[in-house]
Amino acid sequence: MSFDSARIAEPTYFAENRLAPHSDHRWFASADEAAQGVSSFEQSLNGVWKFHYAKNPAAVLPGFEALDYDCSGWDDIAVPGHLQLQGYDRPQYVNVQYPWDGHERVEPGEVPRLFNPVGSYVTWFCLNHPMAEGERVSVSFKGAESAVAVWLNGHYLGFGADSFTPSEFDLTDALVPGENKLAAQVFKWTSGSWIEDQDFYRFSGLFRDVVLYRRPVAHAEDLRVSTEVAGDLNSAELTVSVALQGAGSVRAHLEGVGALSEAADGSLSVRLVQPRLWSAEHPHLYELVLEVLDTAGAVAEVIVQPVGVRRFGIENGLLAINGQRIVFKGVNRHEFGLNGRVVSRERTEADIRLLKAAGVNAVRTSHYPNNSHFYELCDRYGLYVIDEINLESHGHWDALWRGRITLDQLVPGDREEWRPVLLDRAANLLQRDKNHPSVVIWSCGNESYGGTNILAVSDYFRAHDSRPVHYEGVHHDERFPQTSDVRSEMYTPAREVEGYLATHRDRPFILCEFAHAMGNSFGAVERYVDLAYREPLFQGGFIWDFADQAIALTDRYGTPYFGYGGDCGEAPSDYEFSANGIVFADHSPTPKLQEVKYLYQGFVIAVTAVDFEVTNRLLFTASSDYECVVSLAREGVVLGGGVVDTDVAPGASARYPLPFALPKRPGEYTVEVSFRLPAATAWAPAGYEVAYQQEVFAVAGVAAVVRGAAPELIDGIHNVGVRGRHFSALFSKLHGGLVSYRFGFTPDGGNELLQAPPRVNFWHAPTSNERGWGMPFEDGQWLLASRYAKPDPEASGPLVSVAGDVVEVRYAYLLPTTPVGRCEVAYRVRGDGHVTVTVTASPGAGLGDPPEFGMLFTADADLHRLTWYGEGPQECSVDRRGGARLGVYSGEVRDQLTPYVRPQEAGSHTGVRWAAVTNDRGLGLRFDCPGGMEFSALPWTPFEIENAAHPNELPPIHHTVLRPALMRRGVAGDNSWGARAHPEYRLPAGQELVFTFGFEGVR
Repeated sequence: MSFDSARIAEPTYFAENRLAPHSDHRWFASADEAAQGVSSFEQSLNGVWKFHYAKNPAAVLPGFEALDYDCSGWDDIAVPGHLQLQGYDRPQYVNVQYPWDGHERVEPGEVPRLFNPVGSYVTWFCLNHPMAEGERVSVSFKGAESAVAVWLNGHYLGFGADSFTPSEFDLTDALVPGENKLAAQVFKWTSGSWIEDQDFYRFSGLFRDVVLYRRPVAHAEDLRVSTEVAGDLNSAELTVSVALQGAGSVRAHLEGVGALSEAADGSLSVRLVQPRLWSAEHPHLYELVLEVLDTAGAVAEVIVQPVGVRRFGIENGLLAINGQRIVFKGVNRHEFGLNGRVVSRERTEADIRLLKAAGVNAVRTSHYPNNSHFYELCDRYGLYVIDEINLESHGHWDALWRGRITLDQLVPGDREEWRPVLLDRAANLLQRDKNHPSVVIWSCGNESYGGTNILAVSDYFRAHDSRPVHYEGVHHDERFPQTSDVRSEMYTPAREVEGYLATHRDRPFILCEFAHAMGNSFGAVERYVDLAYREPLFQGGFIWDFADQAIALTDRYGTPYFGYGGDCGEAPSDYEFSANGIVFADHSPTPKLQEVKYLYQGFVIAVTAVDFEVTNRLLFTASSDYECVVSLAREGVVLGGGVVDTDVAPGASARYPLPFALPKRPGEYTVEVSFRLPAATAWAPAGYEVAYQQEVFAVAGVAAVVRGAAPELIDGIHNVGVRGRHFSALFSKLHGGLVSYRFGFTPDGGNELLQAPPRVNFWHAPTSNERGWGMPFEDGQWLLASRYAKPDPEASGPLVSVAGDVVEVRYAYLLPTTPVGRCEVAYRVRGDGHVTVTVTASPGAGLGDPPEFGMLFTADADLHRLTWYGEGPQECSVDRRGGARLGVYSGEVRDQLTPYVRPQEAGSHTGVRWAAVTNDRGLGLRFDCPGGMEFSALPWTPFEIENAAHPNELPPIHHTVLRPALMRRGVAGDNSWGARAHPEYRLPAGQELVFTFGFEGVR
């Protein structure tokens, strides 16, 4: 048998001499080994391998696998790793497009010939332990993208072409005593790449572990663990079927329960009474210990298999876990980090801890099987998993949608030559992952339309397992609705989901993707969560997605940044569409996570002035398992509080009195109810907050007003001056605005706090979502209005008046829109230096809603310390403020612009009563708006932010730019390719807008 690389262009050539898929259990030589978690039957081949790169199969070095071929002059490469992150080829991000599209004419199933990189790998090994009689040795490539051919000591072993499940080969007959030469050839694209068109970076190489396995003479090749939980949940039957290789027998013991008995069919079973059931809330795992005995009765191997006893399925028309209706508070997760898809167990565990701490209870493995340690950790920490096969042919489906092909041409569709590879990928997934209690649903892939082939995958899952089956594509191709046991859609607005379910009551509904979290996004997501608890058939969804896919790069000046699609010189590309995470590329939280945690929390709390109500959305946990802390504060200062004992059963509600009375003193107070962990868990320390609610209460009263002397008015030839004891303001008759505001007199005339006249502002740097619906084109006139407004020539300069102890200076402006709009700015200056500003805009007829409405102030960058009393601590928006709390916060101005991979509107806060920016001496500006405003303090103008394609391209910091606003448009996020902010989160179009706020100098 020899390898023919020409066959990689055949859809039916995906496995040659590859071992059959099996469960991912580990086996040990003894109980001691099992206790230590180190198996003498395993030998890692990770490390440095010799490597040769060829740009296509025709350029590979023939015979490199031979024992006498000298590879000493080859490069070194790390395994696991991607070629494209180690100096070969280049990373390429595309979403729907095939990566070769437009470069070569490639028919479906064929592969590019001119450019299809091939990596040839070589390593040498000696077995750690001599082989015993009857033992066999295999090598498992846990992930090889997209296909691997393997040789040992010059002998061809086989071929495997499923990038995301193991390709394992028997080495035994080719092994020699001492050193052995293992060679592998990895192809970037094969025929299977037509169904690996996921929305991700395109890499290749050996990107997961490479492991040698020894199988003793009696070996459990495969385990199938199943649990049958009684209807009343009071008992369960655990059954284990073992596929034994070699002569021998198996005995098993379930810790805390007892020995398993052998049935007539050879399976082993045991009955559990009052079992501890596995769920995401209480992921209890039993320890099943199996001993494989040889014919002499000696222990050949020991297997320790964690077992989660749980019941999951469709009951009474609803998805249910242990008899309770489930709501998926989920997220899609590409396996992606700073090393691409090389994601360590440690990184994966940190991700899962973060998800648990954020209230996430479910993960969809978009859109391929993850590394085995992911499922093991989900079992242990408690996450429900939709496990998805390695299938997406979105580019070809798009060709169908565009009319370029007919349905009979679609891949995989109904084409018989594609069915075997799909069934192979289904088997690879199910057989490896079947024993993980975290896996609750099998998924037939993603965005591949529909057809008989995907139906066959669905039928395979049902024939081999009892879990429900998912496939979203039947929403588009309704010929075979039986493919999916659930109705699944993507990015359907909540109101449309509710409308659909009003007349379609036949099956559960989930959104396998929703809340497209691209850039500054994730607005109005509460609509979906609320619906999940109003409409029983809507059982939640999965945010798109977990982490930004971005590549760590360095620019020509040595500045590091995260690059997105196109930044590695690749084409075609889909650019910043790669960055949709609720965490950044380094897996640090984005501000969006603040909202995720709030919306996904397990308790809904309603606070009044005298008590609070707790509704428990958890399924198996009472509120008494948490500490409930209630606190009272005024402007960030805690005035009192206490612990309240609660005991709200799952699904129930109860009211409790506040442990204090609201003060009678006039002012604004916050009451906060917080549920916290009383003890540390695997994913968070003691005291960690799992749910909260804050309410604001105003105690009415007449605040004392202290007024100083009236300011002095100086009406000059070209300027109007207003002067008080500690300040001066200068309004220009020539230049149409406030040109100077000084606070604190000095030998040179005072501390100047403005570097440019304040301007009316309607613009912000477009967000990714706004770019998705064409905001720059539609709203461009608001950009002109913000940058190029001019004083109204018909107005006779600023209008100046005096009313009591206040001087008012009023300007009128024309806005360069079509038709022309008008705007007035009135400054009312008090003797203590406080300036009340009222901005009135009258847009031109027919203009749409402006991106924002407020003013832009430019101050010196020395005013770098920001303190605000408003909502925070993270950025928030009118449609993403549930997780924000009213309080007093502070930070550096340079840190306020959230580092999204493409700079955009960010760093703003809602509900700001006052905000101050000061220098190191405490001198600066304070803004106020008693009713609450939006406010941001950034080192750059919206125009500078918009002009930068990456954060490292923002200009050097020269200013502090302050933008008080009546409102900014909501960030939206139903999708990122057309969905706008909901109407209530937009400024009214075609109406007069009025905004009043104040500012003054402070020191």
